[in-house]
Amino acid sequence: MSVYKDKLETKLIHASSNLKIEQKTGAVNVPIYLSSTFHQASFDHFGPFDYSRSGNPTREALEQKIAELEGGVRGLAFASGMAAISSAFMLLSAGDHVLISEDVYGGTYRFITEVLNRFMIDHTFVNMTDLNEISSAIQPNTKVIYMETPSNPCLNITDIEAVVKMAKEHNCLTFLDNTFMTPLYQHPLELGVDVVLHSATKFLSGHSDIIAGLAVTKNEELGKKLAFIQNSFGAILGAQDSYLLIQGMKTVGTRLKQSAESAQLIATYLHNHPLIEEVYYPGLSFHPGHDIHVKQSKGFGAVLSFRLPNKETAKAFVEHIRLPVFAVSLGAVESILSYPATMSHAAMPKEEREKRGISDGLLRLSVGLEHVDDLIADIEQALQAASRVS
Repeated sequence: MSVYKDKLETKLIHASSNLKIEQKTGAVNVPIYLSSTFHQASFDHFGPFDYSRSGNPTREALEQKIAELEGGVRGLAFASGMAAISSAFMLLSAGDHVLISEDVYGGTYRFITEVLNRFMIDHTFVNMTDLNEISSAIQPNTKVIYMETPSNPCLNITDIEAVVKMAKEHNCLTFLDNTFMTPLYQHPLELGVDVVLHSATKFLSGHSDIIAGLAVTKNEELGKKLAFIQNSFGAILGAQDSYLLIQGMKTVGTRLKQSAESAQLIATYLHNHPLIEEVYYPGLSFHPGHDIHVKQSKGFGAVLSFRLPNKETAKAFVEHIRLPVFAVSLGAVESILSYPATMSHAAMPKEEREKRGISDGLLRLSVGLEHVDDLIADIEQALQAASRVS
């Protein structure tokens, strides 16, 4: 155990470097072990690696890195964020019940409603900002409470410690999607969460070049169970993508801080614009979850959403915006503008989307590293164009 108390920005760069995977040359970067299998020197005793589905040195370096950053015991790297999320849910058994944030990512909604129910696992969507609603929805067979805070795309905030306390009283596990905050801004395991999940495709990678998922468990027993699921399903991250993710994580401290500062300025600008009906961003002091978020997080992140009057206005805005790419995903060096109704939440029926505030006029913006003055000027001209059709 190290006696040094390095800040997270330092750990992002140096975590896992103590593994000394490559000792012959002193290479600064973790090598990419492009090998599916590993020679065993002994008939009776195998080495730490035998087949890359079960373990790979490059992937192990990444897994140890995320475990250290999240303050957990076991880290696991998956082929995508949804692979990590769905594998975590496979810890459940037939007859179990789960509670889930109602405004959850569309891919998670799809897995819960169209896949998990085939295994006779029941679910209830609840407003995670309402502790009384959560408490009332817990059943004798509830085994997991699944949180997403800030939520996607309406940036609602869940009181993590309060939900964890409730879960422990009912002998439930807690899972939390920490994609928006990353370990830089939020440490769910320190607040009592059992499994923290990431779509590492987003801020941790940061360059729109890989698909990856990460999971970290609070204790070794849960880690072993999830590792068994991962090995059984084979949804592992390849060595090359593991390497790219390690590289991307080294700069997330600088990237996310700059993007979050820009997001704060953009959110304030949008709030003051007459065409914008509502802005969703926890960094705004009047956001209903602002105080809770400040209590449990160290920053507000780089994702915000805003509502225009209707679909036609949103379409005009998208067609006139110049700098952000119009695409699925978020968390990259380039700003990404998304239309949740047909992108991140396309799997959710219209009536369910609208019930969660995902209207036809809602747009989500992941703020990148462009100069904030350029982004605001671009948003201004796109809003001017949109105002002509509103």
